[in-house]
Amino acid sequence: MGARSPKYKGRSNATGLWEPARIAPVDNNEQERNSEKERNSIMLEKAKTLNGYALHSLDGEIGKIKEFYFDDQHWAIRYLVVDTGNWLAGRHVLISPYALRTVNKEKKQIAIDLTRKQIEDSPSLDTDKPVSRQFEVDYYGYYGWPMYWNGPYMWGPSPYIMRSHEKARTTNPGGKEWNAHLRSTSAVTGYNIQASDGEIGHVEDFVIDDETWAIRYLVVDTRNWWPGKKVLISPKWIQRVSWDLSKVFANLSRDAIKQSPEYSESSLLTRDYETRLHGHYNRKGYWIEEAAVKVQSHQ
Repeated sequence: MGARSPKYKGRSNATGLWEPARIAPVDNNEQERNSEKERNSIMLEKAKTLNGYALHSLDGEIGKIKEFYFDDQHWAIRYLVVDTGNWLAGRHVLISPYALRTVNKEKKQIAIDLTRKQIEDSPSLDTDKPVSRQFEVDYYGYYGWPMYWNGPYMWGPSPYIMRSHEKARTTNPGGKEWNAHLRSTSAVTGYNIQASDGEIGHVEDFVIDDETWAIRYLVVDTRNWWPGKKVLISPKWIQRVSWDLSKVFANLSRDAIKQSPEYSESSLLTRDYETRLHGHYNRKGYWIEEAAVKVQSHQ
C-alpha cells in the first residue's frame, strides 16, 4: 500500500482499519481576535507620557527622561535628554535611540545597551549650549554608530535602526550629508499651527513610535480657535517649521483639519484609527510607505 497523503493522517482503529484524524473546527472568532490584535498592535506613545521613564543601563539606573531632541527633516527622535539627578550634575546626558533595547510601559522604564562608565566618559554637552554638529561627530565617533545625517534614509545608511553593532559599523552610507536642525519637544510644544488658510490651533504633544523612534504625529489642540477638539497631524503633512515665529506650517486647510477624526486621550491609538485618519486626508499610511522602503533598501 502506498504512502498516505498528509491530509489523510490518522490512526488505526480497533478493527485495524485506517481512521482519519479528526480536524478541530476552525474558530472564526479566534481568527478575528488574532487579526484585530495584529492590526491594532502599534508602538505609539506620547512624549509627555514617556517623560519621566527611568533609563536602566547594563549596570544600574542612570536617570529619567526629561525631553527629546528631534530633527525637522525626518522627524525622528535623535536623543533622549536624561535628568541624572546628582550623578552627572551640570551636563546634559544624551542617549541615542541606537542604545535603546526594550521599552517596558508597565514599569515605565527603558533598558539601554550601555554601562554607566561608557555614559560618564562620553562627550560632554553643557546644559546651556545647543547640540552642535561637532558634538554629534564626537558623540557618534565615540560610540561607533553610523551617523544618521550621512545617508538617504531616516537613520543614514538604513531606513531603520540597525541593532547589530558589527553590521552598523561596516555599512556604507551611500548618500549625501545633510544638515540636521535639532529642536526639543518641550520648546516646540505650544507652537501655533498655521493651516494653508489661517491659524487653527497649537502643538500640545508628540506621538512617538517607540520601536523606530520616529515622530508619527503632532497632537494639535484646536480649542483656542473655535469650540473644537484635539486632532493629529502627521509630520508628512507639514511644510515647514518657523523657529523665529514659533509656528508650524501645515499643508492642510482649516476645514480639512476641523473635519478630521477626533483624537481622544482616553482611547488608545489603533491602526484602524490611523487608517481612517490617513483616509480622511487621502494620504498613504506611513506603514505602507516604510514597508516599500525596507524592501527597496534590501535589493
